[in-house]
Amino acid sequence: MKYNWKLSETTFTKDKGNVFSCFACGGGSTMGYKLAGFDVIGANDIDPKMADVYKINHDPKYYFLESITTFAKRNDLPAELYDLDILDGSPPCSSFSMMGNREKGWGKEKKFREGQAKQVLDTLFFDFIDLAKELQPKVVVAENVKGLLLGNAKDYVRRIYKEFDKAGYYCQHWLLDASKMGVPQRRERVFFICLRKDLAKPFLYQKDMFTVVPKLNLEFNEKPILFKEIYQKGNKERLLTDFSKKIWDLRKYTDVGFEDINLREFNKPNLHFGKKFIFKNKVMNTITSKDDCVLFDEPRHKSTLENILGGSFPKDYNFLKVKHQYLIGMSVPPLMVAKIAEQIYIQWLSKI
Repeated sequence: MKYNWKLSETTFTKDKGNVFSCFACGGGSTMGYKLAGFDVIGANDIDPKMADVYKINHDPKYYFLESITTFAKRNDLPAELYDLDILDGSPPCSSFSMMGNREKGWGKEKKFREGQAKQVLDTLFFDFIDLAKELQPKVVVAENVKGLLLGNAKDYVRRIYKEFDKAGYYCQHWLLDASKMGVPQRRERVFFICLRKDLAKPFLYQKDMFTVVPKLNLEFNEKPILFKEIYQKGNKERLLTDFSKKIWDLRKYTDVGFEDINLREFNKPNLHFGKKFIFKNKVMNTITSKDDCVLFDEPRHKSTLENILGGSFPKDYNFLKVKHQYLIGMSVPPLMVAKIAEQIYIQWLSKI
């Protein structure tokens, strides 16, 4: 499995088990499961534009364009969804992101994208657990941001564990970095991975004096892929504006981004907070939905191909009319999920 690949040149074996993906976005996690040999039989999301992108690239057997709250309450789901190997989901995470409002936004309704119903984002995780309780897949995988483990958000983690326990699962979580998993991007994400209790006996061990969990080793230490390995020389897709170029000209090697320049040169803190520098001899910054990062050596933003490679998306992915940087920034890197799914199969599912 490599970050530089194409859908049209890849054979998906579909022999490792069935997966259903919730909050599927453009299909980042779906591609990861497919690369690991799983058959992703369907998906759910609330965004019509993302649904169009997902369908044209993956042609799912089942697709439900609706909120997870509505989907979890359905009583007409296909029988195949009650016999899943993995139920996957990436509940919207902006409520817990260190880049967002965090506590100020908890419990409040938010209209996440045009055309969507208002939702209380920090409760959607528990709707997802309700779905798991109903469908009873062998394994549940839920991805979220690092901020979920920090500060007051830890109370949500405790509740997540409690609700998974009530749903019939042993739950564990890992903080993983995509840059150690063959992805040319620094991207830390939390993965909650849960095994159904009636299947767990062969894998149980005592984690500490009080906690018994099914053993799963998720240690990844692959060699980092530096930005220079995906750098596209001479690209002029997204050159800086004249205004931004004047700020860029004042950069120093000690600057992390435009914020440092604005503070030093103009005494304006927190201005252009998202405009971080990308250095050729370092791993690329996390790709965000706004993707405002700037090359240190050239007055431009990343190119389309640099974002695609950095996100481990296939080079022939059809983004339709959705901005590629938004979709990739909102998605789990396919290669990251592929490495996790591979280990879930090797260590658990192949032995059940």
